[in-house]
Amino acid sequence: MRYEGPIYRPPSEADSLLIQATVGCPHNLCTFCMVYKQGVKFKVRKVAAIKEDLEEARLLYGTGVRTLFFPAGNTIAMPTPALAEICRYSQALFPRLERITVYGSSQYLLRKGPEQLKTLAAAGLKRVHVGVESGDDEILARTRKGTDAAGHLEAARGAREAGIELNAYVILGLGGRERTQEHARETARVLNAMQPAVVRLRTLVPKVHTPLLADVQAGRFQLLTPHEVLRETLALLRGLFIPTVIASDHYTNYLNVAGTLPRDREAMLKVLKQALTREESAFRPFFIGTQ
Repeated sequence: MRYEGPIYRPPSEADSLLIQATVGCPHNLCTFCMVYKQGVKFKVRKVAAIKEDLEEARLLYGTGVRTLFFPAGNTIAMPTPALAEICRYSQALFPRLERITVYGSSQYLLRKGPEQLKTLAAAGLKRVHVGVESGDDEILARTRKGTDAAGHLEAARGAREAGIELNAYVILGLGGRERTQEHARETARVLNAMQPAVVRLRTLVPKVHTPLLADVQAGRFQLLTPHEVLRETLALLRGLFIPTVIASDHYTNYLNVAGTLPRDREAMLKVLKQALTREESAFRPFFIGTQ
């Protein structure tokens, strides 16, 4: 199998077969993301090459593969006929395949439209990991996310109607001290409307080679302290009323807060409140991300 550029996958895809379908990210403007800032240009791999890699994987792992993830950073941007073709081919090669997953931002889900998303679902695409990051339009604009809250909602509606599961990512602290209340409130509002199957929490860590790190170092952006992040998380969880899974599966987080809403709401809030009684020095130290 052949790979080009940085290859990232969600922690939940740790046991999945990784077959690269695209290289880089077609947006690549988010101020907090460093992954593709160092010259990796977006491109779609040729279907024939992807099929060759799938065939090699079958020789290596047999027909028992159950989950498959197609990197790289925004594979939903791949032309629908090509993405559908490799999904169908994967199912033919791996008859026990239960899930095909990609990364896909709201702006590119929205460009697909309902009919193309239904085509992809019929071809076997089951899950899309979506970087919602925030529901606050001001934060989305400042971070150059490429969409607004309305775009998140419309993209999610199309995916839901097609039968594609959404895993939504939220970056705690993305609004800094200035917009922490708006970030928690508006993100909860947007998630309630999007109805993702899973909400995955990440905590903002400024990364090398990013505009956001430059803003932090220049004093234009005030990072939250550990306690402030925990209070923002409390506000977010209190504002969520949909049935969904909360996952905190990432090294950036100060605390592992996980459970199913609404069943585990009070238990998760209790964990957060108990953590707030600890000294801030007890949490992981500040660091600048390099990956």
